[in-house]
Amino acid sequence: MNEAISDLSTRTDLAMEVREKYENDNVEISGVVIDESKDRKNDITMTKVSIVTENGAKAMGKPKGVYVTLEAPRMSDSDAVYDKAVSKKLASVIRDMLPVCENKRPCILIAGLGNRMVTADSLGPNVVDRINISRHIEAEFGELALDENQLYLICSIVPGVMAQTGMDTAEILQGIVRRIAPDLVIAIDALAARSSKRLGRTIQIADSGIHPGSGVGNHRCEISRESLGVPVLAIGVPTVVEAAAIVHDAVGSAAVAPHLNGMYVTPKDIDEAVCRIAHIVSDALNLSFQKRNPRSY
Repeated sequence: MNEAISDLSTRTDLAMEVREKYENDNVEISGVVIDESKDRKNDITMTKVSIVTENGAKAMGKPKGVYVTLEAPRMSDSDAVYDKAVSKKLASVIRDMLPVCENKRPCILIAGLGNRMVTADSLGPNVVDRINISRHIEAEFGELALDENQLYLICSIVPGVMAQTGMDTAEILQGIVRRIAPDLVIAIDALAARSSKRLGRTIQIADSGIHPGSGVGNHRCEISRESLGVPVLAIGVPTVVEAAAIVHDAVGSAAVAPHLNGMYVTPKDIDEAVCRIAHIVSDALNLSFQKRNPRSY
């Protein structure tokens, strides 16, 4: 295996893909627990990767925490019924991962990470555009003005990227968190995958925070409980894959030119895909913040 492919093995944001590499090499990782379940009715596979020890974190190259991945192969199709099923499944996972808070209506800050001007990186801003915002209602009109089904006070921010603001995303969020003191930050971002079959068909939810740009080699300050001082839930969908990975999967490592390492590609219909995925993720978040409705779950 040449150097380009050796480096390639780490170019993914998906914990399940890192774990798959060890499985393919018949290597067991101490401190990493895997649990998989299938929703055959809706054709959704859920994989839960729990990194419970420092040894496991070092081997996986990811912080300790829980990483839940939903694989929905038909999410790339224009099927409103299927999209709704994925939203409900995602909402259920999000609810299970929301931290317990003593406040009557906890405040959640949703951060749409990424560059709105770059389609493959615009998932975060597109999700935020569709979120039901409620924090300002209580501030301006009082608690009685809120819908009784609203369990959380929701606010949001699209912080942009460093080339637009001159500031690291973590710096912007640190300032906002100090000012409004949310109980939780949910960061939405586009991810990089190792396999092209997961582009636009996979959703990862992690309680360990997020390292923006890590999947494509752009290392920025982490957005986590350690950096912000509050719990962070990260939700991401892969929209790009390294060109070398596609060539390697098709013809083998011997044909991979070194210059392909670091070149990323995205599907030609990425604009439609991002719009559809943003609807699925925002619908799931909006469902998560409301009281359970038996007809919706």
